[in-house]
Amino acid sequence: MKDASGLPHSLLVLGGTSEIGLSVARRLIARRTHTVWLAGRPSPALERSAQELRALGADVRTVAFDALDPASHETALGKVFAEGAVDMVLFAFGVLGDQARDEREPVDAVRVVQTNFTGAVSAGLVAARALQTQGHGSLVVLSSVAAERARRADFIYGSSKAGLDAFTQGLGDALHGTGVHVMVVRPGFVRTKATAGRVETPPATTPEAVATAVELGLRRRSETVWVPGVLRVLMSALRHLPRSAFRRLPL
Repeated sequence: MKDASGLPHSLLVLGGTSEIGLSVARRLIARRTHTVWLAGRPSPALERSAQELRALGADVRTVAFDALDPASHETALGKVFAEGAVDMVLFAFGVLGDQARDEREPVDAVRVVQTNFTGAVSAGLVAARALQTQGHGSLVVLSSVAAERARRADFIYGSSKAGLDAFTQGLGDALHGTGVHVMVVRPGFVRTKATAGRVETPPATTPEAVATAVELGLRRRSETVWVPGVLRVLMSALRHLPRSAFRRLPL
């Protein structure tokens, strides 16, 4: 169960090798989280992530999870919830894709959408049902500022995140009053290994800053969190900018 601060004692991270996901886990372990499940494709990287968190004093376990295999999600998440209550489920999986390549290769574009959106719909419904059954918990989903308005530079990735964002908002409405808290996190450009070499879009942020924002959002039981916070104002303006003007922006 969560304590009065709203922070979880147990955490499930879908995307167990995600730099952002691991930053969130480290921050919560430093507060009071003592049990962590890392879900991802079995790999040395997943085991290294688990060992890193164990060194911080947490009881860390791994479970096989593949976003592209929705038929396995009920079994994979069921294993975790069968071991005891889960106070927080963090959706930290996803792929950036390669816009130029994905435009040329529709199969690759579909894979981006299936990973970021379709896989999250399946896992989200399974996780939501489990949290609702136990009567408490938080579902935290890493969306993106890219979900707010499609950009020429990354509209395939952005559209997949737009679908994820809308789905999560609707799921939050469906779970309102059940004891389950749903929170959408919209970071801007995050400096990670995955984004190294890509053109940085300001205002940029870091995995650690996202983790700090997630903690604050949990304490406040926020429904939407922007990282950095100035993006809320910036995107409000960009969202209403005429399309002809938006096209001319160096985004």
